[in-house]
Amino acid sequence: MTAKILCIIGPTASGKSSHAIEEALTRNGEVISVDSRQVYRGLDIGTEKVSREEMRGVLHHLIDIRDARESYSAGDFAADATQLITDITVRGKLPILAGGTHFYFDALLRGLPADTPMNEALRQRLDALPTEELFARIEEGDPRRAAELDPANRRRLIRALEIIATHGSVPIREKPLTSPAGDVSGQRYEVEWVVINLPREELRARIDARLASALERGLIEEVRHVREQVGDARLNELGLEYRIVGEYLRGERSEESLLPTLSAKLWQYARRQKAWLRKLRGSRQAHGE
Repeated sequence: MTAKILCIIGPTASGKSSHAIEEALTRNGEVISVDSRQVYRGLDIGTEKVSREEMRGVLHHLIDIRDARESYSAGDFAADATQLITDITVRGKLPILAGGTHFYFDALLRGLPADTPMNEALRQRLDALPTEELFARIEEGDPRRAAELDPANRRRLIRALEIIATHGSVPIREKPLTSPAGDVSGQRYEVEWVVINLPREELRARIDARLASALERGLIEEVRHVREQVGDARLNELGLEYRIVGEYLRGERSEESLLPTLSAKLWQYARRQKAWLRKLRGSRQAHGE
């Protein structure tokens, strides 16, 4: 029997976590976080990690399972999520996967792309380039893959360029993300999608409000603490909030520039996430445009 799962997706600041909790309370579910940064302990304010109080008694998985100095890959997520889906289903509950790391959904539902050997000489050349140049090269070489990536994550940008150099583009998985209603042939799971895709003006306002709140709640101090633990190179891999605030801590920008810069960068990221959402046809729109 094919296991049923509920997948809740949407751009940053769209309210995925709160919606997942409501669904879990209504449908006897447990939440599996699909977020590449919430797996790390200490990345709380910058990732808008759901608090124990906000969980309202709903069991959450794949949060705070790694030290920020460690790595956690899409392959790690696919393996962990597969086991959790089995465990939750066996206990008679509904697995609810919620988050904005879309390539984690890809890894779980469509499998990982064929392995591409590492090219150390190319990696050294790419590592000398600014992060913005790396992302620009991916946008030029493979716009589809660029829409799925965090433009601040140098490690993943370099890996994508390594694959593009070998194959011409990042290979597309053959298995579709969605199937016609009721058709689960060839699918690992019977997937119900809920897409939270807020109107542009509302989403932009939510991003700005979330950032203002994060700065008031101590985002700068959180980034300072994480930086002391992991160093600047790793900090830059932990997302836009950590990279931009890290620039302030190094004296490369003013404190006054943080909010407008983060707002602009996160809005660009949200627009790329929205583009990915357009691939999901026949999904339930929790909040549509």
